[in-house]
Amino acid sequence: MSSMAGPARRPTLSTTTEPGDVQTKGGALSPWRLAWRRFVRHRMAMAGAAILLLLIVYVVVGAFIFSEAYANQTATFKRLQPPSWEHPFGTDPVGRDVLARTIYGGHISLSIGVSAMLVSVVVGVLIGAIAGYYGGAIDSILMRFTEAVFNIPSLFLLIVMAKFFSGRIPTVELFGRSFSGSVIVIIVVIGLTSWMYLARIVRANYLSLKEREFVLAARCLGVPNWRIITFHILPNTLAPIIVTATLGVAAAILSEAYVSFLGLGVQPPTASWGNMLDGSYVYLESAPWLWFFPGLLIVLTVLSINFVGDGLRDALDPRSLTK
Repeated sequence: MSSMAGPARRPTLSTTTEPGDVQTKGGALSPWRLAWRRFVRHRMAMAGAAILLLLIVYVVVGAFIFSEAYANQTATFKRLQPPSWEHPFGTDPVGRDVLARTIYGGHISLSIGVSAMLVSVVVGVLIGAIAGYYGGAIDSILMRFTEAVFNIPSLFLLIVMAKFFSGRIPTVELFGRSFSGSVIVIIVVIGLTSWMYLARIVRANYLSLKEREFVLAARCLGVPNWRIITFHILPNTLAPIIVTATLGVAAAILSEAYVSFLGLGVQPPTASWGNMLDGSYVYLESAPWLWFFPGLLIVLTVLSINFVGDGLRDALDPRSLTK
């Protein structure tokens, strides 16, 4: 008997998804794309990102409109003028334009926040990764050192170091800007006293991930430890690092504002939002524009960064990627 064979059916390709992926019409979404979707849906995070973007545009574009020489130019016959068309933010006690000084003060405050965060991330990730991966005596030594540094009051140390090194480090010229030596001191001290939380988080992740199958397979293949630490485990720890780094920028900006308000932070003629507040406390009632505008910029910057950090924390939470 002969049978009529119909047209051959094409084999169907089955798509598999990872536990953290979500199946859509276009295929599976990776955890990072899903995290981005969750972040976009976070209204406060998007509002914070928009405010932060506007602040960055404000300080960057403003530098092309006003020169640093103009921001530091004194004109005593214009001292303590209220906001006007000529000076939208008013003038300070020596006649300098407050608007121009908030622009260049934003450069310093944001630079300190980002630079101190980078120092903190490098130290925290390095110590946490080594302690978590090797364990044993190395882990004990590094964690006892972390606890010792954690017990040092960071604000007290920042004030002492700023006072001790005040005027001893020369002014640095960088990218056409003049940075007083106190800026470098503040960046280093804040960075070296704010890495402990991150080190503990990274250590906990390394302790968990080093027992996973992909790490054991890499060891069996003879991959060096430094490559496993850097290229195999570290990418799987980026989520908490990103969140902690984001929130660390806000904390560094506030710390700079604290010591500058006490007169021990960024020293003139370099402007920062913190030392602008220091020069305004005498005029709280007679010239409120001196503290209102730099204070408002600090509040908006810190709030927007915290909103973005909250959004990243929710978006990158592995327990919520499938929701």
